[in-house]
Amino acid sequence: MTVIHIVLFKFRSDVSPAHKSLFVSELKTLKTLPCVLDNRLVVGGPSITDPIERSKGFEFALLSYHRDRDALAEYQASKEHHRVTSTYMFPFKEDLFRFDFEVDSEDEYICRRVGDGIVKGAMTPLEEPVDMRWKGTINKT
Repeated sequence: MTVIHIVLFKFRSDVSPAHKSLFVSELKTLKTLPCVLDNRLVVGGPSITDPIERSKGFEFALLSYHRDRDALAEYQASKEHHRVTSTYMFPFKEDLFRFDFEVDSEDEYICRRVGDGIVKGAMTPLEEPVDMRWKGTINKT
């Protein structure tokens, strides 16, 4: 069962934009870990939430997909993850929010479709439904 890992990052006010940019670049390298499902790891930010106060000061987000709980545990324990977080995040963080969940089996097709868009670099409608459980229609414009 696919596990989705979400992390929100808030840096201290004295952290430079250059450091934040370096942190994002380093985080993105984690997508190559074998425990990240099909390289499905996305880092975004800064927040464009409107009004910005709803972001509660969190500036960046990470979203990653993992095959199961064991793969997420492997990701968390990897030396690469430790290097990135201990070097570029923890010494500079004000706050961090983490939320992980298992995807219901009936929603797995959504993870594959979203993941396909992430891997291909664009979120565009696919020509054909991902699997037979697709109940909607695809609007071809």
